Amino acid sequence: MNHRHGMEGMAPTSQSANGTSGMHHHNMMMMHMTFFWGNIAEILFSGWPGRRGAGMYALALIFIFVLAFLVEWLSHSRLIKLLGEGSSNVLAGVVQTLLHAIRVGLAYLVMLAVMSFNGGVFLMAVAGHALGFLLFGSRVFKKSTEMLLDDNTSDPPPMAC
Repeated sequence: MNHRHGMEGMAPTSQSANGTSGMHHHNMMMMHMTFFWGNIAEILFSGWPGRRGAGMYALALIFIFVLAFLVEWLSHSRLIKLLGEGSSNVLAGVVQTLLHAIRVGLAYLVMLAVMSFNGGVFLMAVAGHALGFLLFGSRVFKKSTEMLLDDNTSDPPPMAC
């Protein structure tokens, strides 16, 4: 029975004189492929928060929450209307493109943080998106006149990245 699991084409590693394989394992970092719980994690940046304790881990979770919240705010904001009726289409288009780029960049940062497979990070990312949607995208805080004028009335709104 073959237990190599798809490694048939790989060359075998050579054994050195001291019996270890030829591969060097200096500074190897463990990467999780399943969710784990704990405050020792690396999220977005090398060594952050790392082993710096629960306080830094809590700060990292708050950071992820705020990033996800900002993605929802940018997704449902009407900042182009603040430019006014007299603004040119070119200016409005440039501002709209910049806001889109910022939103996508923040969304990718949240995605990369979730890819740390830390359960707390995942929950905070979902909570940030949920609270942001509740405040900015749902009907909870909209006036009835705003809902009549809003042409984006699907439940829930379409994903747009």
